[in-house]
Amino acid sequence: MFVVLLHYIKPVEEVDKHRPEHLKFLDECYATGKFICSGRRNPVTGGVLLVNVDSLEEVKKIVQEDPYWRHQQAEYEFVEFTPSKYHPKFAPFVEK
Repeated sequence: MFVVLLHYIKPVEEVDKHRPEHLKFLDECYATGKFICSGRRNPVTGGVLLVNVDSLEEVKKIVQEDPYWRHQQAEYEFVEFTPSKYHPKFAPFVEK
């Protein structure tokens, strides 16, 4: 599982021009079952994705389709972790 931290490298006004396309990308990723949750950071300096895939290569391949990546609006930081303790309602996302 990965936490992906997006750090905007362009002004928010410019990033927001690509937001509709980015939201469509997110919808497509949720449809695959690989994205668990996402949202903007507070303050608005980027975003956070929680992605359930098996490898760093896979998550990098996915985010390279993100309009924010393609239009060079954000840098991405990847944090891999293995959930060892979690709420029972979260189990469907962890137990495969």
